Amino acid sequence: MIPKILLNTGDKIPVIGLGTFGSDTYSNDEVAQAVKFAIKNGYRHIDCASVYGNEKEIGKALSDLISDNTIKREDLWITSKVWNDMHGDREVIASCKQSLKDLRLDYLDLYLVHWPFPNYHAPGCDVSSRNPDSKPYLHEDYMKVWKQMEQLVKMGLVRNIGTSNMTIPKMNLLLQDAKIKPAVNEMEIHPHFQQDELYNYLAENDILPIGYSPIGSPGRPERDKTIDDTVDIEDPVIVDIAKRLNVHPAVVCVKWGVQRGHVVIPFSVKPEKILSNLRVANGDLILSEEMEKISKIDKNCRLIKGQVFLWEHAKGWEDLWDLNNEITK
Repeated sequence: MIPKILLNTGDKIPVIGLGTFGSDTYSNDEVAQAVKFAIKNGYRHIDCASVYGNEKEIGKALSDLISDNTIKREDLWITSKVWNDMHGDREVIASCKQSLKDLRLDYLDLYLVHWPFPNYHAPGCDVSSRNPDSKPYLHEDYMKVWKQMEQLVKMGLVRNIGTSNMTIPKMNLLLQDAKIKPAVNEMEIHPHFQQDELYNYLAENDILPIGYSPIGSPGRPERDKTIDDTVDIEDPVIVDIAKRLNVHPAVVCVKWGVQRGHVVIPFSVKPEKILSNLRVANGDLILSEEMEKISKIDKNCRLIKGQVFLWEHAKGWEDLWDLNNEITK
């Protein structure tokens, strides 16, 4: 049994989910087969997105499992996300309907706004790529997106809605104007990037953090790698705990997130890694004093910086993240 966390809507979300962003490394079919293996072996939470380009294949896997009575739809938690190029009038609703069609589902358990602006890039682009139509965050535009998200709930197509890659200033504005507050915010969280300020802010507002890149995303695209990036699974504190437990350091990173109290979304297509991530869902593996040591190794190392979303006259990727707690325009 996978533990679940209660959302502000009353629904309960499984604490471990399988990510499905295969980057440029794995084929759509490989990811779909990983989803099928994961569900057969106990996973109930699958984290999808339209931009990943593999929802049709995942939908076929889900349909097969439901059809042969391996799993009931109501026992699954399926998340998807609207991509940045579908933020216009009626486009959010259209994107959700397309994801539902591709995933062969009648509803989504959770639907997220993938990024809080309409800036997007071509698939497989490098870090220097820029879209001339990119622009800084505009709250008026974001609320047009959010109102469509709320409409999806009213239409019964989505049970919970949330945000992704948000900041405190942006969230403050959203909470002032939203009729339905977000249930979650999906964000980068790993031992070298713990995001304590945002994490605590979300807890205070009864919004659950969902952590992507929980082991430091070693398989992320080249465009998201910079010379100053650190490697969580090579950190001496993480390595020492892994040695005591006789597990891979990646398992320690995943378990740290679970014991910290947020949902964790690791990704793998390898059966042994899929299973090892699932096993950490129950019981305390990391001692309280070890959790304290991990809390002190935060290096504020953001790995998914989002350079390809920058607009003209932006000074750098930092402008995307409102580091001065002010929205940069």
